[in-house]
Amino acid sequence: MRLGIFAKTFAGDDPLTVLRAAKAAGYAAVQYNLACSGLPPMPDALTGAESAAVAEASAATDVAIAAVSGTYNMIHPDPAVRATGLRRLAVLIDHAAAMGTGMVTLCTGTRDPLDQWRHHPDNASPEAWRDLLGEMAKACALAEAAGIRLGIEPELANVINGAAKARRMIDSLQSPALAIVLDPANLFELAPLPEQRDILSHAVDLLADRLVMAHAKDRDPQGGFATAGQGVVDFPHFIGRLRGIGFDGDLVTHGLTAEEAPGVAAFLARL
Repeated sequence: MRLGIFAKTFAGDDPLTVLRAAKAAGYAAVQYNLACSGLPPMPDALTGAESAAVAEASAATDVAIAAVSGTYNMIHPDPAVRATGLRRLAVLIDHAAAMGTGMVTLCTGTRDPLDQWRHHPDNASPEAWRDLLGEMAKACALAEAAGIRLGIEPELANVINGAAKARRMIDSLQSPALAIVLDPANLFELAPLPEQRDILSHAVDLLADRLVMAHAKDRDPQGGFATAGQGVVDFPHFIGRLRGIGFDGDLVTHGLTAEEAPGVAAFLARL
């Protein structure tokens, strides 16, 4: 496994500054965000020079670009908002290879019109599922044409809220572009240790054939998020299960400060 971190953890608006900071903190890869290039995370356009600057910083620092973030609300209740997101996603897909990566990460979305990370009861509706499959099919067509993978992360607040729905989506769309990003802290809020281990094991086994990246953040005892190693997630179990399926992708941490980054790198490296 290769140890990575969200590039946005570090201050800076140019890729070389940010990737140098990631390297100094002990990481071999980043999940990149174009905010680290002084641009909107989902820009309307990218120049060749802007894309090349990311790849050049990666080569200069020996920090790989594991993926670039392309998150937008894929089931936003307003179709016009979804259309804008898809158009911007196409820009990232078209430039991903030039930035040095083969994957763009997505947010499967929520019916909440204001916050793509907030749960909404209509996420479980047939209409939300229909909209997701329609939007994801369009994204997959773009990704397949460019030879880029789409990293989908199950998250409790989103329409893909667990491993079972992720598997259902993969089986429904049958696209080679679909890949899974698995974060143990996004699979439960509060769960006794045996139940947590069962949830994590089931998710890894169910999604093993599409699992290309894992995330590492934690949950505190009250169900809130915490820095990896500071909460209740059984990381030895999770990483052991990843090893058990032969996973050799990136383990990317986030939800931490730049000051915490070296300590988290040391914690995860020991595992």
